[in-house]
Amino acid sequence: METSDTSPAESGEPRDIAAQDWARASADPQYRAAVVDLLGVLAYGELAAFERLAEDAKLAPTLEDKAALAAMASAEFQHFERLRSRLSEIDEDPTAAMEPFAAALDDFHRLTAPSDWLEGLIKAYVGDSIASDFYREVAVRLDSDTRALVLAVLDDTGHSGFAVEKVRAAIEADPRVGGRLALWARRLMGEALSQAQRVVAERDALSTMLVGGVAAGFDLAEVGRMFSRITEAHTKRMAALGLAA
Repeated sequence: METSDTSPAESGEPRDIAAQDWARASADPQYRAAVVDLLGVLAYGELAAFERLAEDAKLAPTLEDKAALAAMASAEFQHFERLRSRLSEIDEDPTAAMEPFAAALDDFHRLTAPSDWLEGLIKAYVGDSIASDFYREVAVRLDSDTRALVLAVLDDTGHSGFAVEKVRAAIEADPRVGGRLALWARRLMGEALSQAQRVVAERDALSTMLVGGVAAGFDLAEVGRMFSRITEAHTKRMAALGLAA
């Protein structure tokens, strides 16, 4: 029986990348480019999160709170190091992989600089959660090795529970705080979705993978459904904080 030397990508046949490991899936140059983009944006996001949490620790009202944020910052940096190491392992330059995403993420942090401790907590909780939802949407379309790494670095560093506890306590102490923080959370949601859409639009390989896999093509309807799911998850998190979305 004769076998074809033509790969699924070359023949136009759909491939289930999620069932493959990295060694096999990365034979497709478009898929490889998409994964390098994904690891690059994740790595820069983790590095930026480390910097932000270290800065937010300065706003902490107590030494205990300062120490808690410092521990979370350390966890974010460990995630960054794992992603940087993985890029090196697959013979990619980590700095070059991160560079295309620096401007978008820096713009987000510049436009959403918190003015106080509570705004910083809301930003970390809302911003990190939206980012995690976004990358989990991508993870289901990844090869098994890359998917395991992505899900590992998306693990909660403890910030979610910490933020919910502190924000709810602040609202109970002064209900007027709730209105201000709800408005702040809405602004963060808008900015975060805008930056996520910017990342998707500017990186062809990543956007194609995001909406159904390299072989499946670009589907604007699926992009819309994805962002609807992210918005629904955000509404639930605001309820957990005691805020209106």
